[in-house]
Amino acid sequence: MTPNQPPNQPAGPPQLTELGFYTLAGHSSAPRDLVDEVRAAEDLGIGAAFISERFSTKDAAILSGAAGAVSTSIGIATGATNHNTRHPIVTATMAATMHRLTGGRFALGLGRGFDRLFQALGLKPITGAQIEDFVGVLRRLWHGEMVLGHDGPAGAWPYLHQDADFDEDIPVMLAALGPRSLELAGRCLDGVILHTFYSDAAVREALAAVARGAKAADRDPASVRVWSVLATVSDEVPDDRRLLKTAGRLGSYLQGYGDLMVRVNDWDPAVLARFRADEVVTSIKGGIDAKATTAQLEHIATLIPPEWLATAATGGPEQCAQAVARQFDLGVTGVIMHGATPAELTPVVRAYRDIRPAGLSGLPANPGRAA
Repeated sequence: MTPNQPPNQPAGPPQLTELGFYTLAGHSSAPRDLVDEVRAAEDLGIGAAFISERFSTKDAAILSGAAGAVSTSIGIATGATNHNTRHPIVTATMAATMHRLTGGRFALGLGRGFDRLFQALGLKPITGAQIEDFVGVLRRLWHGEMVLGHDGPAGAWPYLHQDADFDEDIPVMLAALGPRSLELAGRCLDGVILHTFYSDAAVREALAAVARGAKAADRDPASVRVWSVLATVSDEVPDDRRLLKTAGRLGSYLQGYGDLMVRVNDWDPAVLARFRADEVVTSIKGGIDAKATTAQLEHIATLIPPEWLATAATGGPEQCAQAVARQFDLGVTGVIMHGATPAELTPVVRAYRDIRPAGLSGLPANPGRAA
């Protein structure tokens, strides 16, 4: 099998290449859990595994390699890593290795990250110009070019080269929230990963921004794969875990970049101000989804309006499956069921198969490809 050929379909139910999940979703101190999660997702027929990164025990490169080694058909994507935390030759090599290791199932997902964290680490905040420049360098390297004397927004490097025989077509995606990042993705990237807790209106606005960027670059908007990210937490998940995966997860996002979440969703900024000023919230040293107790989460849930949490898929497995299916009515080409393990998603996926929208069976296994 060459890297650009489709992978072998495993025995079992047909692969749902329009569905993905986040392995090790949120905070995890047990990275080996990924091995069982990826195998279980592949057996269930989930089409793609997305791998996020935290600077503790979630290194995206290592976890991607592990996912590739224990799977045969599921797509794999970093969702996301940052270009400024590794030298470009290291990132290029990681992606090329994953491309060959998986037979073409890997997509490199990049993101903007957190400005305050990068400043604290002594790194420059990421800009759209840096991402565009960096991706251009990667694509040149993957097609065998020697890059000499590069000096651009992403950095200055006297010499970059991998292999003169390379002719690797590796999709690059962008985890994007705001309109400028989404337009950038439409202009020059292969796929987009939206954000959890987006309202339907926010998803439509995001798709419009991607389309604007694509059209400005004379690209077909349909050539850009767009994944919505839907918190999917059915009633079969224990109460304390549901609380963590809904109020806890949204609370963590409000801690980190609440202003952008509020702006994108047209939520009331006064609610965010009250949330940030709350004594329980300010007492938590670290991410709410990683550090809060159940009692603290119960309090935090009272600070978040029900309509904000209603952007998640909740209820019975059939209700969750219907919420997943409705995402495609908005125009996305993939749905990442976020915040749940394959075991927790099993009844939802089984219910989804009964109502699967028409026209989705031809999507590629690689999550960064639209066709």
